[in-house]
Amino acid sequence: ENKMSLESSFAEITKKLNSHNEWLLIGASGKSFPLQRGEIEFTFEREKIIFGFLNDAGFQIWRVADCQIEPEKITLDLTRNFDRELEKIRLVPRISASELSEAVELARLEKANQIARLIVAETRGAKLLRVSLNEENGRFAQITFEKSDKKQIAVLADVADAATPESLLTTAIVWLTKLENRKKPIETVWILAEKKLYKNVRKLHTLLRDGWKSKIYVKEISRPGAKRQREEILEIPPITFRNLWREKPPKISLTENTNLSQTATEIIKLAPEKIDVIFTKHGETVRFFGLPFARVRRIADVEKAWFGIERERRILNKSSRAEFFDLLENLEIYRRFDSPNKRHALFRLAPEAWLESLLRRNIKLLDGNLILSPIHNQFRYANDTIDLLALRRDGRLIVIELKVAPDREMIFQAVDYWRKIELQRRSGNLARAKIFGDLEISNEPTLVFLAAPTLSFHRDFEFLAKTVSPEIEIYKFGLNESWRENLKVMKVSKVEK
Repeated sequence: ENKMSLESSFAEITKKLNSHNEWLLIGASGKSFPLQRGEIEFTFEREKIIFGFLNDAGFQIWRVADCQIEPEKITLDLTRNFDRELEKIRLVPRISASELSEAVELARLEKANQIARLIVAETRGAKLLRVSLNEENGRFAQITFEKSDKKQIAVLADVADAATPESLLTTAIVWLTKLENRKKPIETVWILAEKKLYKNVRKLHTLLRDGWKSKIYVKEISRPGAKRQREEILEIPPITFRNLWREKPPKISLTENTNLSQTATEIIKLAPEKIDVIFTKHGETVRFFGLPFARVRRIADVEKAWFGIERERRILNKSSRAEFFDLLENLEIYRRFDSPNKRHALFRLAPEAWLESLLRRNIKLLDGNLILSPIHNQFRYANDTIDLLALRRDGRLIVIELKVAPDREMIFQAVDYWRKIELQRRSGNLARAKIFGDLEISNEPTLVFLAAPTLSFHRDFEFLAKTVSPEIEIYKFGLNESWRENLKVMKVSKVEK
C-alpha cells in the first residue's frame, strides 16, 4: 500500500515539475534559489524517492520523507545522513522575470505619480513636465516640473522602500550633473524622503560642499496623522555644519564579556593564522579569513556552539563533530588565495570581511603609524559595526572604510561613518570608553582612510569625493589586486577637493 502511494506521489511530483521550466527552491531559512527544470533530479530507487538539486554548495542529494502537492507549490520533507539531517523545502513555479518586474514597475510608477501629484498640489503654479523611474535600477522616481517663474526643478524620491541616505544623495548628485549639461539646464534637485530616511539624508547633506548644498534641497514628505489631515511637503532650513554636533550621540556599546570561551579557544588552535573571533552582544562569532563559520554562547554557564555558513547552522556536539571538521577542511581548501575553485561559495562569500580580517591582524600593512583599538573586536556604534577604527601615533583618530568591488556609494558611506565617529569624539564619549586604553585621542578632526584594490575604486570616485565638504580630510589607499596572497599598499594619495 505504502509502496503504491510512494509511486503515485513520485508520478504526481514529476508531472507537476514538468509543468514549469523555472522553479524557485525555498529552504526552511527562507533563502531561495532559482532552478531550471533540468537542474532538479527526481528518481525512484529501491522504493525511495530521491531528490537531487544544484545549489551554492554543489549537487545535493536527499531522500523525500513526505510531500504535499498544491496548485501553487510542492512542499517536501527531506532527510539524509540516516535521518540525522532534516530539511523542509518548498518548490514554487517562478513567475517569469518579465511578468514580475512589470508588476513591480507599475507599482513604483504609480507611487512616482502620487508624489508628482503632491508636488503640483503643494507648489503654486507648478506645471508637471515628466515622471519616470531612473534608468539604472527603476528604484527612484525622477520628476521634473516648472515653477510659475519658468524655472525647472528636478525631484528625486525613493519608490522601492530600499534607499539608503548614501544611495539617494549619490543618485541626486550624478543626476544633477547630467541635468546641468542639457541644452536647457536644470540646476536644482529636490530630494523628497519620509521620516527616518529624511532625517539621515539631511545630516549627510550637511557634509556636502557649499556649492552642492545650494543646488540640492532635502524635503520631507509627511504622511497624514494626528497633526496633519493630508500629505504635505515640509521644508526646514538645512542643518549647519556647526549644529551637527548638537545631537546627543547614541551610547557606545562595548560587549561585556571579552574572555575567550573554551570552545572558541579550541577552534582557534586549529588554524591560528586564519581564525579570529568577534565579540557580539550574544557571544562570540568565529571567522575563517573573515567568514563567520561558528558561533559560541554561554547559556546558564554552559557553552553552546553552532557551526555552518550563513543560515545553515547546526549545533556542535559529539554526533556533528565529523561534519564540523569537514566544514573546516573545506574552508582550508577553498578559502585561500590559490583556491582550486574561485567560484566556490567558500571563496566568494564575505570578501570585504576577508580584507578586514587581514588588516585586523596587522593594521601596519596599511600604515606603519597606526594602532588598532585593543577592543576593536567588541566596539559597536549604535547598531552599526565599524569597519576599522585606528589611532595614528600623533593621536589622530582614523576611520577606515574598505571595499573590494567598485561601489559608487563608498565615499558617502565613509563620510557618514566619519560624522558618527566625530560626534562621539567631540562629545568625549570615545575618550571615556577608553577604546585605545590609556592612549590619548588628539583634539583634532577624525581622518578618513579609504582602502580598496586599485582597480576597485568606482569610476565616479574622484568626482564624488570633490562634492564633500573640505572640512573632511580623506586619503585613498590603492591596494594590490593579489591582496589575499600578500597585501601591499601600491599608492596613497590625499583626495584633493
